[in-house]
Amino acid sequence: MSRGDTIAAVATAPGRGGVAIVRVSGPGAFQVAERLAGRAPRAGRISFDRYRFDGRLVDDGITLAFEGPRSYTGEDVVEFQCHGGSVAPRRVLEACLAAGARLARRGEFTERAFLNGRLSYEEAESVLDLVDARTDRAADAALRGVSGERRRATAEIYRALVDLSSTVEHALDVSEEELPEGFCAGIASSVAAISARLDDAIRRAREGKILRDGALVVLAGPPNAGKSSLLNALLGESRAIVSATPGTTRDSIEEWLDVDGWPVRLVDTAGLRETADAVEAEGVARTRGLIEKADIVVNLTPADGTGGTGGTGGTGVVIEVLSKCDLNPSPFPAPHSPFPVSAKTGEGLEALRGAIAAALERKASSPDAIAPGRDAAAMIEARTLLVPSERSSTFNPQSDLVLLANGVRAAAEKLGEAIGATYSADMLDALFSRFCVGK
Repeated sequence: MSRGDTIAAVATAPGRGGVAIVRVSGPGAFQVAERLAGRAPRAGRISFDRYRFDGRLVDDGITLAFEGPRSYTGEDVVEFQCHGGSVAPRRVLEACLAAGARLARRGEFTERAFLNGRLSYEEAESVLDLVDARTDRAADAALRGVSGERRRATAEIYRALVDLSSTVEHALDVSEEELPEGFCAGIASSVAAISARLDDAIRRAREGKILRDGALVVLAGPPNAGKSSLLNALLGESRAIVSATPGTTRDSIEEWLDVDGWPVRLVDTAGLRETADAVEAEGVARTRGLIEKADIVVNLTPADGTGGTGGTGGTGVVIEVLSKCDLNPSPFPAPHSPFPVSAKTGEGLEALRGAIAAALERKASSPDAIAPGRDAAAMIEARTLLVPSERSSTFNPQSDLVLLANGVRAAAEKLGEAIGATYSADMLDALFSRFCVGK
């Protein structure tokens, strides 16, 4: 499909509502609006219009016009704010298509913004993160990307590396006696400062992955350990069936939860035990599979001594919880006591939330955490090139100036590739196909 086409789509979510927006972008956007409203729209002005096509009244609403390149897509854009629901926006969209526009593909408005230089690739990714954000913390992180803050931070580190590289390269061209006093100490300080900035940027990238995808937190333990009650207590609603009969939960129940700004996929699972029941055994097998994939496992041991202990596995963080602590407050000697929690009284719930949030903070700072994305991968590699681990503790700028020059140059080149990166068609398709049609 040609980028010269004029495209249209409903830009608001489907469903019952007071207002819906039909967005049109492209060289013919103003002509489409004129055919519907009966007059040419004026950029930067708002008008109330009746929308007609072929003499038939379609709807009425507010028309907003944006002249390219000062628009979201960088093209001429018109937005029709019509009545909500399912029929009115469909009628307006059909009129736009009949007036010369074609239906937009998924993410095509944002793709055009990228292709027209209105957004970088990372900023376009951040738009999707903002749309999908489940917590304020996730939205704040996405907005830092949309505004270009993360991109600017990478560019500033790149410029610092270029400046350091030129300084070190110059030092290689003069004799050691000609270097000013404190030169090597200054170089070492610059390396440490840039490394710290890279570490902070990498941590933010790792944090961004958790905020984007959510953390998988699995409630595990034996039957009747109080997992379903704890799920309901953390959610503040009766989501899972609670019964005194062991083995009630046969399948996993998943809900999203905001834990101090971290989006968490909280999963209630089947109790861990040996069983001859085929359905329950399948539930136990699924529980063990979720434990293997979990970022955090909340392992419940009932204080009343019923059901035995759960047992855990996998590579995630394990938070031991003493459930039903209102029945037997102190069965374990300190300091080996797990978190005492009572879903009935609410005791320990805030402490458990805090433990989950603290574990996610540590995960975001862990060098083992995955930080996806071109910029993040470039920063990790640049950090390694700048201060290789095998000489990081003994590095001496005076004796290793040639090695440092090579490392700084390579680190700068790596970040430079990220800043001026080119993107394949497959990469663009993979990103923009994840958007909704109207974005």
